[in-house]
Amino acid sequence: MTRLMVLGLLKTKPMSGYEIQQLLQVSEADRWAGILPGSIYHALKKMEKEDLVAIDSMEQTGNRIKAIYKITDQGEQEYVKLLKESLEAPSVNLPTALYTGLSFIHSLDKETVLEALHLQKEILENELSKHKQGYEVKKEHMVIDEVTEITFQNIYKQFEIQIESLEALIKVYELRSE
Repeated sequence: MTRLMVLGLLKTKPMSGYEIQQLLQVSEADRWAGILPGSIYHALKKMEKEDLVAIDSMEQTGNRIKAIYKITDQGEQEYVKLLKESLEAPSVNLPTALYTGLSFIHSLDKETVLEALHLQKEILENELSKHKQGYEVKKEHMVIDEVTEITFQNIYKQFEIQIESLEALIKVYELRSE
């Protein structure tokens, strides 16, 4: 995912690793794409060795010199390949850890189950809130097209479905007697 994201961003304009990192953080794309901040620099160095990106220029900022990268022709081909693969990849990831835990939930007492389910629900609600905040930040910096709008709505629905499921489980356990 990091390679596709970096190549995609460099396709829009030449950028430094820091600029890419900041753009991903401001738009919250690093959150939903699962990109670690430090992986940007590693990806740029590796892709430079593979001739997918090249240094476009060097800029001095204070005492530091930063490399501005651009995508190469070979990088454009890799970008198209990665983009196509990402659209073809299965897109539903089931919460397997939760499902496995639910398979053996009867081994825990009611209070422990409720505590864990409430915690999981709170975590998901916080994540959903952060994604919504990221969307608002993104709207401030760019025009949101239909594809981006659909993407964000899908993200929200995934969280909402999981939260609804947890609420149903909580209700079942709240009504249970020990």
